[in-house]
Amino acid sequence: MSSIADRSSIPAWFERRFDFAFPVSLLPNLRMRLHGTPARLEEVLRGVSREALVRKPEGKWSAQEQAGHLLQLEPLWLARVHDYARDSVNLTPTDLANAATDLADYNSWPLEEILAGFRSARMALFDAVEALDPALAAHTLPHPRLKTPFRLVDHLFFVAEHDDHHLAHIWELLHRKPQP
Repeated sequence: MSSIADRSSIPAWFERRFDFAFPVSLLPNLRMRLHGTPARLEEVLRGVSREALVRKPEGKWSAQEQAGHLLQLEPLWLARVHDYARDSVNLTPTDLANAATDLADYNSWPLEEILAGFRSARMALFDAVEALDPALAAHTLPHPRLKTPFRLVDHLFFVAEHDDHHLAHIWELLHRKPQP
């Protein structure tokens, strides 16, 4: 019998579809998901050998590169929060090829530097969200890739789902049994 750990079962991020039919009142829950991601990331990487952290199965990102990618995107998430505060025309676009993550060579970084950088950047995002008028949670701006209106609360859900997507990849990379 095959277990979920025997194969990758995580759909590609760009294949994900989102349903934002939840109420704005979930804002406090989403803030707490975002606040807890650094601790969850640290927990999943704690005590893992360097060899396991930087292993690149099939040439894809290693667990450490996945963590670096989370760090890499924090400025984007923060810029988008500022987009809501400024009532911008659109949300800030991203590099869909993730070239910055590839160029950063996160496998050469000390893991503690990635984790500390992510924690610091995420707390800046959390603080920026906390400082906003709660009425902005329902404000919408067009998402550049999905071409759909995003409430601020949708953006925060999107970020939390992105975090979980990469945490799941990290978990699989570190705990998946090799294929025979």
